[in-house]
Amino acid sequence: MDEKSLHMLEFPKILERLAGYAAFSASAELAHALRPSTDFDEVARRQACTREARHLLSRHAEISVGGARDVRPLVTRAARAGVLLGHELLEIKTTLESARDLARFFERRGQEFPHLAAIAARMAPPPGLIEAISRAVSERGEVLDSASPRLASLRSEIKIAHERLLGRLNAIMNDPKVAPWLQESLITLRNDRYVLPLKAEGKGHLRGIVHDQSASGATLFIEPLAVVDLNNAWHELQLAARDEERRILAALSAQVGAQAEAITTLVEALAEFDLALMCAKYADDLRAAEPVVLPFRPASPAHPGSTLRLYQARHPLIDPARVVPIDVVLDDKTYAVVITGPNTGGKTVSLKTVGLLVLMAQAGLHIPAQSGSTLSLFANVFADIGDEQSIEQSLSTFSAHITNIVRILKQTTPQALVLLDELGAGTDPQEGSALARAILAHLVALPVTCLVATHYPELKAFAHATPGVVNASVEFDLQTLQPTYHLTIGLPGRSNALAIAERLGLPPSIVAAAREMLNPADLRAEDLLEEIHRQRDLAQRARAEAEQARAEAEALRQELARQLERIEEERQAILRQAAEHAEAELAALRAEIERLRRELARARLPLEAIKRVAETVEALGEQAEKALSPAVAPTTPPERPELGERVRIRSLGLEGTVVAQGDEDVEVQLGNLRLRTGLHDIQRAGVTETPPSPPPATPRRRKTAPASATPSPTLIAPSPGLELDLRGQRADDALTALERHLEAAYLAGLPFVRIIHGKGTGRLRQAIREALGQNPYVATWERGLEGEGGDGVTIARLKSEAT
Repeated sequence: MDEKSLHMLEFPKILERLAGYAAFSASAELAHALRPSTDFDEVARRQACTREARHLLSRHAEISVGGARDVRPLVTRAARAGVLLGHELLEIKTTLESARDLARFFERRGQEFPHLAAIAARMAPPPGLIEAISRAVSERGEVLDSASPRLASLRSEIKIAHERLLGRLNAIMNDPKVAPWLQESLITLRNDRYVLPLKAEGKGHLRGIVHDQSASGATLFIEPLAVVDLNNAWHELQLAARDEERRILAALSAQVGAQAEAITTLVEALAEFDLALMCAKYADDLRAAEPVVLPFRPASPAHPGSTLRLYQARHPLIDPARVVPIDVVLDDKTYAVVITGPNTGGKTVSLKTVGLLVLMAQAGLHIPAQSGSTLSLFANVFADIGDEQSIEQSLSTFSAHITNIVRILKQTTPQALVLLDELGAGTDPQEGSALARAILAHLVALPVTCLVATHYPELKAFAHATPGVVNASVEFDLQTLQPTYHLTIGLPGRSNALAIAERLGLPPSIVAAAREMLNPADLRAEDLLEEIHRQRDLAQRARAEAEQARAEAEALRQELARQLERIEEERQAILRQAAEHAEAELAALRAEIERLRRELARARLPLEAIKRVAETVEALGEQAEKALSPAVAPTTPPERPELGERVRIRSLGLEGTVVAQGDEDVEVQLGNLRLRTGLHDIQRAGVTETPPSPPPATPRRRKTAPASATPSPTLIAPSPGLELDLRGQRADDALTALERHLEAAYLAGLPFVRIIHGKGTGRLRQAIREALGQNPYVATWERGLEGEGGDGVTIARLKSEAT
């Protein structure tokens, strides 16, 4: 990629923000070194890593590289026979442990996160190194006694020697002949030797070696001769222990150096994994979506074969509260855009937005745009944007721009993207306009995908008359004299120079005189353009009002649907309670009859009277059970038919063949119609059965199958509910569940289904919406409102009986 253009488009600022999410320096270096790729497989791999990382963080927010450090300099030093200190070995151990934990985590999740698992496969630490460092170095970076038997022995001897030394000094300090001459009763250190503070005038009362004296000279710090040998023995043991510690650290460093290549590979894998997490976190904060990156289509003289469709694209470096989304959607015949309008910055922002999003997509980053945005894989991106005046090279702004454009024209190819801001500006308007048209004509003839911003009206006519080129404009609010930053493809921009001058207070007579000097044809064109913009603004306002009304109606429809669903649930609950109550009363009555029968039998009285009462109770019980049976689930599991067996569907009174089985239902082939129904609605063919009496409640709505599934018998089916939650499911499983739910909802007569798929990476949402567009039961679908879950929810409207 062209480095000069990367800086013009501010791509390094994107990398700087990305590096802010780094967990350690190695991944921050990778972020700063990240560049857009021109290899399709590499771009696809990067995008997949970002997608999997977003999915991973949505389910395991705690996942990270832990306490990993960039230990490659330490490993290099160890490989060159250098000796690492305890805390440096501890950094290596912590890094190896982080890599080991991640490798174990992905061993069990390789199918769910294949690209991240491939990175984690390179994280396996060298065998035995973690354990060796753990045995020798503590969590504070100190060498442990357990590092070697000799070190443990030496430290034990040091402790004994230290105790003997202090004991002897305490005895001298408490000697009546010495105690009066001590400045104070304490033992202190000087030059790593234990000494006593002796008054200067008592020097002859304690024989020893003077190691220091106080600033005033009143105190001498003396090592008594009686402890010199003990001090020496203590020091010798300390030196021996230090040498043993160094030997242990050297041995561990040699182990690290022997595994330098493996540890370096491990650190690089950790950095690559952390970079994927960084891309995911940055995407979540940008509310970004995964772009669809496509290779170029076969080129023709009339089109380079590029694709550019950005929906609701936002500049990633502008405050999200202020940024205005734009749509840049080119049809299959268009590859060049001429953006016109007043000099207010809106055109430059549009160019930078397109350029930055292309670079981000090819670098493996998700882009701040709506799901479904599609881009070609460009071989290079060239930009000429901003003030390029160079005092050092004695170049004016015009000269600097032309120099850069000459460089771009030499290097560009049909598979490049070219972005030119204020083409031809900075010189005589007539010559600048001609030069701009010539440069644009050259790019169109190559052909090259390009976006050009200009204020020359001649380029509007060129775009209108040239195949493959389209006009676009950035809107300007004449009331506030501020740009709206809305980009409109298909309409050229208005100059607004006279209107702006009038709003700013220029005398009307001067404005009128300027208007008279204009070409009447230009005035008519401007007036016509003004009317087109005015009519479009009216249409947009009307559309916004209609959309608001539709949203309010939809909210009311959903509230009514929720109320109906609650009423249905309450009705079913009441029926269940009634059934339970009736069953309890019948059981109690039967028990009472049985008790009376036993008493009459004991009394040897006739049982005729009690028998008639029992028969009446049984009859009432059977009637109650028949009346309440539709609301009460069977207590015994139904018999499961075999595949290929002929069965009868009770609710339809039709016979068919079992072609598929589920846990609680079966699929039956009825002529050309395949119907899925519950096991309780199935009866073996040839077995007669009296159908149950219908419940004394409002019958369910009837629905017929779609026209494509003829013949279409009238079906009566239970409601599967208005909501289907598919979050966390794999795409294949989710689409299977979606198909079953839509079929059941259609047969139950539901008006719509609310499908919850979450926002995540957008893959599941995209798959669901593609399936909805092909489903025979679905009339239309739309994203949820902000109060319903926004883009994490899709509302599928089912076909009515009339359709």
